[in-house]
Amino acid sequence: MTSANGASAVNKPPIKNAIEGADLSEVVDRYAPLVKRIAHHLLLRMPASVQIDDLIQSGMIGLLEAAKKYDVSKGASFETYAGIRIRGSMLDEVRKGDWAPRSVHRKSRKVAEAIKAIEARTGQDAKDKEIAREMDIDLNAYYAILQDASGSRLFSFDDVMEGDDSAIELAAGELPGPCDGLQRDTFKSHLSRAIDGLPEREKLVLALYYDEELNLKEIGEVIGVSESRVSQIHSQAAMRLRARLADWS
Repeated sequence: MTSANGASAVNKPPIKNAIEGADLSEVVDRYAPLVKRIAHHLLLRMPASVQIDDLIQSGMIGLLEAAKKYDVSKGASFETYAGIRIRGSMLDEVRKGDWAPRSVHRKSRKVAEAIKAIEARTGQDAKDKEIAREMDIDLNAYYAILQDASGSRLFSFDDVMEGDDSAIELAAGELPGPCDGLQRDTFKSHLSRAIDGLPEREKLVLALYYDEELNLKEIGEVIGVSESRVSQIHSQAAMRLRARLADWS
């Protein structure tokens, strides 16, 4: 039996060091494969400048923090808790560098604006060709924008799904006033409905990536497209959600 984060859950003794403060080497040895699995999963939609060793190193820091702070009384398994901390640590490391040049952010905003304008005008999902036409560019140029935006911190599903408040604010736009717990919960409800309303292929890509934890190559094999096309669909889903949630308050 394997947990959602990929760590074996069969016949494993309690994580004594996570609870009793014993030597951390046991946790490192046992959960290093989990760190590597998460790193490779995230790397597939990161730019070339992000190195797997950097992700693993930051993930190990997240694992050690999880081991020190894990509280068995909270109910979550250590694998689940550690997976969240590891992924968050990796994303924090990438976020610090903000690899994407301003032009990528600017073009991504224009895509979201084009999607919003088309869907407000037609009442239907904006299609690739319509978005490109709205932006007055050809389809290949539009796909290049999506590819460049892949992995950008402009909108991180990983952060939102782990409840990162700053990412929720970025996704929703500038929230008026403090983003308290009620606002966050309400926004997450809006986000869930927005995801349900995505075109089927975009919703399927998100489900396969985040729920089933397939990598982009595996998703491409499932839906019959290239790995780069999966990356584009992922980026377009993010921009469509940003467009649909831009007026949320």
